[in-house]
Amino acid sequence: MCFSASASFTAGAVLSVIGVVSITKTKDPSHLLFASIPLLFGMQQIAEGFIWVTSPNPEYEQIQKLFTYVFLFFAQTLWPIWVPFSILLLTPKLSRKFSAKVLVFCGLVVGICLAFCLVNFNVSAKIVEQHIVYLQDYPKSFRIVGIILYVLATIIPPFFSKIKYMWLLGTTILISYIITAIFYDHYLLSVWCFFSSVISLSIYLIIAELGKKSAKKDLFEIED
Repeated sequence: MCFSASASFTAGAVLSVIGVVSITKTKDPSHLLFASIPLLFGMQQIAEGFIWVTSPNPEYEQIQKLFTYVFLFFAQTLWPIWVPFSILLLTPKLSRKFSAKVLVFCGLVVGICLAFCLVNFNVSAKIVEQHIVYLQDYPKSFRIVGIILYVLATIIPPFFSKIKYMWLLGTTILISYIITAIFYDHYLLSVWCFFSSVISLSIYLIIAELGKKSAKKDLFEIED
């Protein structure tokens, strides 16, 4: 969350609750990764809350650095891998398309590359104008390719799915990314994750819908 420590911790708590509820509504083990996204969002926002709290005090520099790495791990490594793979798992094996698997591969590539950069290059976080700016000394040559692969992995997969409300998830991610890129370019990582928190509601709707379908299927099987 980009505005304050209290906002980050509050959002983290709310998202965690949504995540737990989504997980409890899951009827199929293959849906668990997707249902867990709000809970993971919650953990990420809580990590940023600790960055807010520790940044003003030099005594907590190591703690702030730790949570900076935690936040960036979620934002840059976990999401491009987790999102396309969790959506792929929602689709029955016989219906999985090659294009969806390509998007998973793109996410895997960019996630591993960003993890390598996170470990081998300097990163830091600082508060600027009520936002957190993440400074990353990554190779500039990787920036354009990295952005393209990241977008392919995190925005495109929902539009390839025929699951109800999945288009809403993709549209929400796309609009939030565009707004962030236009108005908050220097705070992209932090602010986009704030907008992405809204995505959790779409995930809950999708999981609830999948639960209804699963219940109907079980009912038909019992009647047969």
